Amino acid sequence: MAVSGCSLTRRLDDNEALVRDVQVQGVDKQFSDQALTYVDRLQQPNNWFNLQLYYLLSRNGKKNIGEPPAILDSNLVEYSRVQIEQFLHNKGYLQAKVNSQIEVAKKKAKLTFAATEGPLFKIRSFQDSIGDPAVRALYRVNRRRFSHVQPGGRFDTDSLAYDRDEFYQVMKHNGYYDFYRQYINYNYDSTFNNSVVDIKLLIDNPDGKDAHPTYRINNTLITIANSNGRTPGKADTLRVDSQFTFVDYSHRFKPDAITRYTFQKKGDLYNVDQQSLTTSRLSELNVFRNVPNPDYKKLPDSVNRRLDNQINIIPLKRMSDRVEAEFLFNSGRYGYNLGNTFTNRNLFKRAEVLQIKTNWSVLFDNGSSGGSSIQNQDFRIGANLIYPRIIAPFDLPVLGKYGVPHTTFSSNFQLFYQKGLVERHSFINSLTYDWVETARKQHVFTPISIEFSSGTIDPGVRQQLIDSNRYSYVYLIGRTIFTSGSQYTFQLNANKLNSLENFTYFRGFLDIGGNTLNLASRLLGTPRDTAGNRTIFGYTFAQYAKADIDIRFYRSLGGAERQFIFRFNPGIGIPYGNSRQLIFEKNYYAGGANDMRAWLPRTLGPGQFNRAAFYQNNPTLLNRFKYLDQLGEIRIVGNAEYRFRLASNFYGAKIKGAFFTDFGNVWRLHKNEDNPGGEFRLNNVLQSAAMDVGMGLRFDLSYFVFRLDAGFKFKDPQFTGAEQWVLIKHIDEMFNPGAFKRSYEETHAEPYRFMQLNFGIGLPF
Repeated sequence: MAVSGCSLTRRLDDNEALVRDVQVQGVDKQFSDQALTYVDRLQQPNNWFNLQLYYLLSRNGKKNIGEPPAILDSNLVEYSRVQIEQFLHNKGYLQAKVNSQIEVAKKKAKLTFAATEGPLFKIRSFQDSIGDPAVRALYRVNRRRFSHVQPGGRFDTDSLAYDRDEFYQVMKHNGYYDFYRQYINYNYDSTFNNSVVDIKLLIDNPDGKDAHPTYRINNTLITIANSNGRTPGKADTLRVDSQFTFVDYSHRFKPDAITRYTFQKKGDLYNVDQQSLTTSRLSELNVFRNVPNPDYKKLPDSVNRRLDNQINIIPLKRMSDRVEAEFLFNSGRYGYNLGNTFTNRNLFKRAEVLQIKTNWSVLFDNGSSGGSSIQNQDFRIGANLIYPRIIAPFDLPVLGKYGVPHTTFSSNFQLFYQKGLVERHSFINSLTYDWVETARKQHVFTPISIEFSSGTIDPGVRQQLIDSNRYSYVYLIGRTIFTSGSQYTFQLNANKLNSLENFTYFRGFLDIGGNTLNLASRLLGTPRDTAGNRTIFGYTFAQYAKADIDIRFYRSLGGAERQFIFRFNPGIGIPYGNSRQLIFEKNYYAGGANDMRAWLPRTLGPGQFNRAAFYQNNPTLLNRFKYLDQLGEIRIVGNAEYRFRLASNFYGAKIKGAFFTDFGNVWRLHKNEDNPGGEFRLNNVLQSAAMDVGMGLRFDLSYFVFRLDAGFKFKDPQFTGAEQWVLIKHIDEMFNPGAFKRSYEETHAEPYRFMQLNFGIGLPF
């Protein structure tokens, strides 16, 4: 059965109608959208696609996929009318009346809620009556900071509730452990003739007392169970200091791993924020499965009023393993990316985390003869030892107010193989600090990163590259080089990336390398190599500066988790001093699942470079070098994506859809005989930029997102003029052979692929 031919009312009984339209009339414009939300959700019109999913995939109510039909129910309509009327009363229209009307035609219902708001009531006066002088002073000092209730303003019961919650939090921040919201009440008298309200705030004292007591923190007991949540056998018990007693049934932790991020100190006033901060930071250590809020016990001392507290923690299992996979498919070319992360938590009993990561990427090509062969492989293995604190030769304050800081010692090895071309090895060691300045600002600083890379080119290919004037590729991928650099990354609003808020995300990255080695080489007078480059320890070293930014605008478009994202991601790398070119690993590349999704990784550009034109007199070289990575010192990539929810429950997952377009490319910094037409020129940016369009599905399983994107080449810069607009010019050949595809295969030694499928874990950005 075709979905497009399905009637929305085909499964309804004769006496049933489907709600297809709901309107609220006569409501102030600023509240009209909010008033609609008070219509019962079972009387809200269905999303067309979700309703069709329900009709097609649900079976006898046993498995509801999509949205069940919103069947008209007069009782729920009346309930919605009362709710809208009460909402208007709460917003200051105390005399508001709402009428409902139902219109049914062809089993489709239209609901209209017509409001008569009446006069808007405003606040004439505000008073407080607080028996406890200390609480009264605290309220009057803080009221101006949070209160939405002011004389002359709108009478709004939501504002009264907001003010009550805000002052409740003020009390909880200032030692009032026993204070409850129920102590705060409002009396208000309305004068209907004048449309005004007089409000009085009342804060009662506890029964039988003339004041609210404050409490201070006393002793803290930290109890750690084993990973099953049990406390069997004998525990490691230690009296740490005058405040902390440490009891560890797991025998796996040192006390300072926990006490460092316990922010409630002996003698401090009780503060609910310090309690929440302690719970959050201990959870962020990533070694505990469960960190509940502390349990408090009031000591029988009516004078000092102290609180003993106990923190009960259940650790995660010491070791875990996670496997991730991505799959790429494009006509005869396909590949996969397999990753594995082994984690050993609490290696040295201070919440350290050791991660050993392996990653294996393979790209195959069936070829014109139908045989399958590996075109390239990329194998990586690395170890990260992560300490949940800043390790430095001098004392630093605990930077844990907004997040746990980390010191990471990292060591990584990479082996890259490209069939018939090159084998490269890279070994990188680094020290990195990361910390959170505020909830919105994050910093990552790598003061030292040492890299050693070597490449071996097939001798026959090396000579062919030289004969075809591709000297830079010989220089880039076939040399041994040593470099040392520093990197810095700043992120803004990374904490909001999984939200549906309106915000701007920013990431700035700076990478500078080789200056220290250059200074050492000059001071030590080390020899130069045959090309005139300075060396250190007998190896040439690289000097460069590289910077890029990633700026994204996230905008929520309302219900069904509709969201629009625009991303702009430019970058530039500049070799200088001891380097004529960026080293291979520092160049930019385009294509793949996270930027230009209609192109395979590292196959786009640079600029308008066309392999066929370059190798037109040597088809053997064209066939051999068709998988040579396309690189550039400049990258400009942008993406626009519209996301929306398709189904809320599809076998336990949310299904989300996406429409997207990607645009951009990589370019060479200067004219280069290796890549004719690949250089960056301001007057040719639009002409040399690529563009694709596509759609995708995201299966949101809460703990991870599985993604499928289909990208279609729209504008391909390797062509000229109108031929660049391949999707418009040759749309009839997208899935069928034709003159364009035959001509391309003859000149490029491979078929032209309009579409690229990307399977992956996580969102593209």
